[in-house]
Amino acid sequence: MELRKLRSKLFWPAIILYLIIGFYLNYVNYSEPYIQIGVEEENDKWVISQLYYKDWAEGQNISVGDEILTVDHEPINELNQLRYKSKILSANEITILKPDGDLINIHIKHLDIPQQFIYVLIIPACYYLLTLFIAFYLHFKQRNTKLADLLILFMLTVSLAYVSSGVSGRMDTIGIIANRSSMLLCLVILLHFLRNYYSFVKTNWVFTNNIKLFYILPFIAFVLGCMGTIYPASNDILSNVILAIFFILLVIILSILLISYFKYSSPQLKILLNSILIPFLPFLFLYALPKIFFHTYILSSEISSLFLLLIPFSFIFTQLAERLFDIEYHITRLRYYVIFSLIFTVWFTVGLYFIAGRYLTMTVMSGVSFFTFSSLVILFYVKEKVDYRKRKILFSTKGDYIHQLYTAVDKIGKTIKIDELLEKFAYEVSMHLELEDVFVLTYNYDKNEFIPIAGESITIDPDIMEDIRLGEIRKIDKVYIAFLHQDAHFKRALVLGHNNTIHLKDEELLWLELLLLYVNNFIENTKMVEELLEELKHMKQADDGQLPWLNKLLWLRFEEEKYQLAQELHDTNLQEQLHIAREVDVLVNAKNTTDIQEKLAKIHKQMVASLHELRTYCENLKPPLLDTLGLNAALEKLIRKVQERANFVLIYTIDRLYLEDERMNLMIYRLFQELLNNALKHSYAASVEIHLKEMNDGFEIIYKDDGVGCNVEDIIVAESMGIQGMQERVKAFNGQFTIDSNINEGMFIRIMVKEGSETLDYDAHSG
Repeated sequence: MELRKLRSKLFWPAIILYLIIGFYLNYVNYSEPYIQIGVEEENDKWVISQLYYKDWAEGQNISVGDEILTVDHEPINELNQLRYKSKILSANEITILKPDGDLINIHIKHLDIPQQFIYVLIIPACYYLLTLFIAFYLHFKQRNTKLADLLILFMLTVSLAYVSSGVSGRMDTIGIIANRSSMLLCLVILLHFLRNYYSFVKTNWVFTNNIKLFYILPFIAFVLGCMGTIYPASNDILSNVILAIFFILLVIILSILLISYFKYSSPQLKILLNSILIPFLPFLFLYALPKIFFHTYILSSEISSLFLLLIPFSFIFTQLAERLFDIEYHITRLRYYVIFSLIFTVWFTVGLYFIAGRYLTMTVMSGVSFFTFSSLVILFYVKEKVDYRKRKILFSTKGDYIHQLYTAVDKIGKTIKIDELLEKFAYEVSMHLELEDVFVLTYNYDKNEFIPIAGESITIDPDIMEDIRLGEIRKIDKVYIAFLHQDAHFKRALVLGHNNTIHLKDEELLWLELLLLYVNNFIENTKMVEELLEELKHMKQADDGQLPWLNKLLWLRFEEEKYQLAQELHDTNLQEQLHIAREVDVLVNAKNTTDIQEKLAKIHKQMVASLHELRTYCENLKPPLLDTLGLNAALEKLIRKVQERANFVLIYTIDRLYLEDERMNLMIYRLFQELLNNALKHSYAASVEIHLKEMNDGFEIIYKDDGVGCNVEDIIVAESMGIQGMQERVKAFNGQFTIDSNINEGMFIRIMVKEGSETLDYDAHSG
């Protein structure tokens, strides 16, 4: 509490100082237009030598060589600005004498020079007010955490440095002191912020911990700023000294980030590095370094400083939720929107140039292009938010959100008890959302009370549990409440503690909402499984035999199998027997007995064939050698029969297996039987291979032929060639069934089964 009061006391003085200095700087910016006309003295006359805003000067009939007589009704000799440099920096009115003797009195307004109006007045003032608003928001929203306090101070000093850049360019005393002090102060605060952030994310700090010593640098800058106003001749040298110190501090910060990133490869550090490095590059290489070494610049300070404004706001996205630097989504979407907006803006600008280029100045064209570009970027962001709110369409850089949803569903769905399911569900949510306080709260309707949870002290109003709807996620005080499931006796909700510091993003809320719907269905199914297991348990204890519904299911299954077998016998063997019976009846009633012996021999041959076919049916139903001589003998006999009927070359190998589960022997026999029957009936192959190989704790069957092949999807959909039956047998033992075939390219089938897997009870399916 004392620490919070101390921070509050420090916050308000900082805000008051920011307001006082900021209002003064903005007032100076608005007091006089910034014109920056270079002059030089010739024969006691001040003649224009350089024009910064050439378009404006041409429109006002100002040119190089004109003599300036007065500035704001004062003789130019008395102008204080000339003490610092040979330039007229700002003025409301100037009087010019043209070489031909014409006297021109020019009244200057801010809007006459759109460039300075935007860069020197509008943008700095808007940034100043926006920074003030965000500082208040962070202060009251983040409960004065230390990182938030440093972030507020950093933003305020960056804002003052930016606003004061235009005032210091006018050689205003307070503007110079404020600009040079805030330039170094913002980097020192940034260094302080980074040291605390490394501690927050539990990363080793690779620089000195005594950051307070660096706060002497802004004080030095303050002293040098005062010296520059007292001794104007030394102003340029002192300005270069400040820029050099600024450059050294920036190199230190970037070095810390680079070393840390390559040492720890943290994605947070990568985003942090890009957030600081990219905005500083234009200011560093286009203004600061050329100014230090060549006493000139490529890009003016007011334009190159615009990029620095991105630095504090890159921190805002992260600090709002206290999950620092989690802004990859915004950065990636911005890059995506910028590409599309830029393409359209270029197309629009080219079209505008050809249609109305002769009527528009380059300044107007640039302004229209910038407005179009920025409007498109904003429009894309707004469209994405509307899509999420209205249609639940969400674009996320985390491509693994869907993958993580499937993974979580897969893990949760493997449970068979509700308590275990809820525990695993809370764990998955906690891991994915990086929250520690996540649990499922159960409300008992019969007793009108919550079921207590060990170690949890969070209390929820029962009325909230009454109002919340299925799948709804509601934020209340220090928790999120997500309605999970409801039945006749209980209502369950997921509770996520956040202490007003964690704010779930849209993609996280959508992920949680979808997972809630899945888990609600899982709970219903798990209840059914629990009830079934409980009923089976009572049945076993009572020894009442099988359940009525289970008896009915098995009876229907057996009847279906008997019907199919009867149909096959009726269409084949029974028809053959009826044909033999009719021929015998003809012989019994025949009067001519001359060819009776030949006809009886023919009937006898038909009866033997019919009996052989009937015996084959019996062996298919239950191979006799399988129980007496074992699997290898049964397979050898099966293969010999196939070779007798086949018109292809059959190549085979059969390893001797040692399986504890005897049901697997029957399954292997059925698979061989089905594969070879398919080869006989459908393959039209010249060569067929089938191999049974021993594996660790299991076996492998490999089948391939060079026949006509087929489209795999077609045979699966048509349920033909016994593929579905083989797949079901393999699936019953948690095996792997792989098929590969194309038309006129043969067929390849691979089956792998490991003994000891969690298999279905196959007794009921082995017939």
